[in-house]
Amino acid sequence: MTDLTELTISGIRDGLSKKAFTATELTQAYLANMEKARALNAYVFETPEKALAMAAESDKRVAAGEARALEGVPLGIKDLFCTEGIHSQAGSHILDGFKPPYESTVTANLWAAGAIMLGKLNMDEFAMGSSNETSYYGPVVNPWRSEGSNAKLVPGGSSGGSAAAVSARLCAGATATDTGGSIRQPAAFTGTVGIKPTYGRCSRWGVVAFASSLDQAGPIARDVRDAAILMKSMASVDAKDTTSVDIAVPDYEKAIGQSVRGLKIGIPKEYRVDGMPPEIERLWQAGRDWLREAGADLVDITLPHTKYALPAYYIVAPAEASSNLARYDGVRYGLRVPGDDIVSMYEETRAAGFGKEVKRRILIGTYVLSAGYYDAYYLRAQKVRTLIKRDFETVFADGVDAILTPATPSAAFGLEAMATASPIEMYLNDIFTVTVNMAGLPGIAVPAGLTGDGLPLGLQLIGRPFDEEMLFRTAHVIEQAAGRFQPKQWW
Repeated sequence: MTDLTELTISGIRDGLSKKAFTATELTQAYLANMEKARALNAYVFETPEKALAMAAESDKRVAAGEARALEGVPLGIKDLFCTEGIHSQAGSHILDGFKPPYESTVTANLWAAGAIMLGKLNMDEFAMGSSNETSYYGPVVNPWRSEGSNAKLVPGGSSGGSAAAVSARLCAGATATDTGGSIRQPAAFTGTVGIKPTYGRCSRWGVVAFASSLDQAGPIARDVRDAAILMKSMASVDAKDTTSVDIAVPDYEKAIGQSVRGLKIGIPKEYRVDGMPPEIERLWQAGRDWLREAGADLVDITLPHTKYALPAYYIVAPAEASSNLARYDGVRYGLRVPGDDIVSMYEETRAAGFGKEVKRRILIGTYVLSAGYYDAYYLRAQKVRTLIKRDFETVFADGVDAILTPATPSAAFGLEAMATASPIEMYLNDIFTVTVNMAGLPGIAVPAGLTGDGLPLGLQLIGRPFDEEMLFRTAHVIEQAAGRFQPKQWW
């Protein structure tokens, strides 16, 4: 029998239906992998007993011919998703000991579809980071290494634990969230597929908030088909989230394998940034060639306000974060550091509970929302956001079906490589991804090649609102042309 943890989700579905193995055997194989891979620090909390109990229930359903869409599929859950009675701390010290009495809508959807929970995955604190180094639980280590080197690399962030776990075969798929690139960037760094759906496609209820107008849940998976399968179960309208949209969820898997002949793919000139490595340009060219060979028409487009996206994002996101994170005060749940009075208790708790990057963003957000600066910064950033959205609307109105860009400006970099750099250098990792969040659009990162020293690189496809099917369809063409990528095990 093949190593069960090498099976894709579609392979698991087929194997269970043929009774080739049981959900319990599959779960045990993943739990064994997790035990051997502690050096990656991908999980912050493992749930083996719950996983095996859920697997036993799946085996009963399979035996009775009542298998659901994700029956017996072992998943990792980003620590940002609240899971009833189980550690949910957003990678932060300030939520110490928090075990919510409720389940997020996205995870509830997955359990209703038959999926199995292996544990909670590491992440940048409150999803603020591009390298998974801001986590209270320590950095996640990328399962990939440069050829001939033992240097530890970052997996990207904030969903670094999700991407590393999928890449290292520590789960069949994972939930993740994307506020400015936190699904697509780590997917590109680890040779996995990550899709940030249209804003409103997946419920945000029960997902710890970073920036409410930008946050969106999505999957990280081994291949495009698996991402489509996961998306089908994760997406739903939800009365508890007024930003979720009541549009029927299509069967995304049906888009896999459809021809792209005649599709119009836009190539934005603004994504040719100064200092872009030649290998990123070559990868982008390869993607264009593959789509052209498959029959797509490539057209040059312009998104003129792209250059303002990153500075506008780093005003809007911290502003919303400073508001959202005001609720963590040591009174009702999580960490409490005693003080002489209630004000000093607030101050001591927040000083001890939040990490350096979270404090930086709270301060920036509070500043741009303050009297005298609101109009100069926050209001102006929101106007820029409207212009960015209009750029995309204009291009799509001209008949463009999807837009092809690089996913990241580089491959994975070394742990602590940015430790002495200015925060802006780290923020530049989001340069290709933040426009998608600012405009509320869907975007997918798909592995497309390797660097000269063997590290994965990804391409990004951006689609019309609620046209994730187009992204799966187009990304599958790139995946078929580029091939699949897997790290060599060293842990």
